[in-house]
Amino acid sequence: MKYELVSGFETHVELSTNTKIFCSCTTAFGGEPNTHCCPVCIGLPGTLPKLNRQVVRYAIMAGLATNCEIAEVAKMDRKNYCYPDLPKAYQISEYDKPLCEHGYIQLSNGRKIRILRIHIEEDAGKLIHAHGDTYVDYNRGGVPLIEIVTEPDFRSVDEAREYVERLQQIMRYIGVSDCRMEEGSMRCDVNISVRPEGSEELGTRTEIKNMNSINNIVKAMEYEFERQVDVIESGGKVIQETLRYDDASGTTSSMRGKEDANDYRYFRDPDLVTILTSREEVEEIRSILPELPAVKQSRYTDDYGIPEKDAQLLTKYRKVSEYFDEAIKGLDNPKTAANFIIGSIFRRVETEKDKETFDVPVSPAQLNELVKLIEDKKIQNNLAKKTLEKMLDTGKSCTEFIDESDLGGVDDGALEEMCRKAIESNPNAVSDYRGGKEKALMSLLGNVMKQSRGKADAVAVKTKLIELIAE
Repeated sequence: MKYELVSGFETHVELSTNTKIFCSCTTAFGGEPNTHCCPVCIGLPGTLPKLNRQVVRYAIMAGLATNCEIAEVAKMDRKNYCYPDLPKAYQISEYDKPLCEHGYIQLSNGRKIRILRIHIEEDAGKLIHAHGDTYVDYNRGGVPLIEIVTEPDFRSVDEAREYVERLQQIMRYIGVSDCRMEEGSMRCDVNISVRPEGSEELGTRTEIKNMNSINNIVKAMEYEFERQVDVIESGGKVIQETLRYDDASGTTSSMRGKEDANDYRYFRDPDLVTILTSREEVEEIRSILPELPAVKQSRYTDDYGIPEKDAQLLTKYRKVSEYFDEAIKGLDNPKTAANFIIGSIFRRVETEKDKETFDVPVSPAQLNELVKLIEDKKIQNNLAKKTLEKMLDTGKSCTEFIDESDLGGVDDGALEEMCRKAIESNPNAVSDYRGGKEKALMSLLGNVMKQSRGKADAVAVKTKLIELIAE
């Protein structure tokens, strides 16, 4: 029997506010244990929380960017929670009146992954297990989160990977989170069940908690799918439980029984006011959202003729796309600038963190100036490439490396003379080309380009060589 994967995601995204959700403690990553906390975020008796307004605005931005409806009325609830990483014994979250509902993210295959809800809540502290003991660091406790909950719409691991990548990209673009999974600012709980292919009934689900690597999400889903199929085919029943993934062994193992909503005994938080959001505020927030990556990618391919893969690379990081948009102002052919960014500049900016900031020595205006020299036929592409490398080394303008003798290319008479010289000095290449070996022409072209010190137009050279050989 064939089985189908059914999966849904609960993704926790830490928001990039300066202070925590209910107090003025810093949200900075790291720090000595228990130094970024106060009586409010460790829940001492008599303290009162006060909701950070920027958290609400960031959550609305996330909802709008994922096509959600924004609730005019939302409220905060207490979720009973018996683990020591939240010393109040409850987590402040949202239950029946979340801020954002009924959105979606569209995948490249056209399918829409429905978003059930996006709600705000506080993060828990961090438990550290070492030397047979358990320690707790409350620095992360009270850091603001949004939890993005999907419907069980994933039918393959590839869809899950693309969803996480797109969600991460969107959150970074709108500036609500850096989504650095290695630092825990984006974590996924993956719910998985299997069912016979063609069945509409959902199977028993398990939940793999706190996945903070896309590669590990893929591996964990593949393993858990096969494990559940094996259990069913062996005559057993899948148990609803919460699992952890061990990346060393590539396996999942049980943490605890899987809770349902009623296990948490939600009730309204009496210390926090109702959240009222006006339509005017929602539209004001919508107006400040940047162009989203999917829209930007379509613009690059449709308006500029940039290949889809190149457009994906240019739009993956907001800073890169902003650099590109600035660099192509007034250009006839933005593809030239795109090629320089993806080629020469990306070779110097290798890591994901570097591409996020995209702080390169060559400004967009300097790249624009260089590409305009090509478009005005003052220099050829190969000279421009060499010049760009020098610009990246020094941060200086292209005019520092191109003198008057480099400008203006090669006139027709000089070009013909160079081509004749190349033909006369390479009779074997000429003979090979006449014999049908197209590649032989490239050695002749290279000879002319060397004579011209890269100033000749390669297309014009090729045309002239073919014309002279045919005489």
